[in-house]
Amino acid sequence: MLFPKKVKYRKWQKGRSKGIESRGTELNFGSFGIKSLETKWISSRQIEAARRVILRYLRKGGKFWIRIFPQKPITRKGVEVPMGGGKGSVEFYAFPVKPGRVIFELDGVSEKTAREALKMASDKLPIKTKFITRK
Repeated sequence: MLFPKKVKYRKWQKGRSKGIESRGTELNFGSFGIKSLETKWISSRQIEAARRVILRYLRKGGKFWIRIFPQKPITRKGVEVPMGGGKGSVEFYAFPVKPGRVIFELDGVSEKTAREALKMASDKLPIKTKFITRK
């Protein structure tokens, strides 16, 4: 699973994700990709599940890029822990996705293969996505 080697602060505040993405909205590496249509946190487990599905579908062919990295620590308090006592411990890392962000890119395969692989990957993600191609 993906997680940062080192973070400046162990626990972050939640923050608010609103508006549309201004960075990472174009295909930079591959010919095909999926772009998000919703706002959500994508955990490192979800990214890993999607990555495994794509690589299993492609077998040895094609090249694959992950355009997001989970570096936001998400904390949770234990089950049946009373209120107070400070912030919970870090449970997992996530990436806050906004609409318009390119999540995965593929190259070196046919459009039909790429479309099917990225469709299977998008089923593993908690957001609606759109298949995109290079103009």
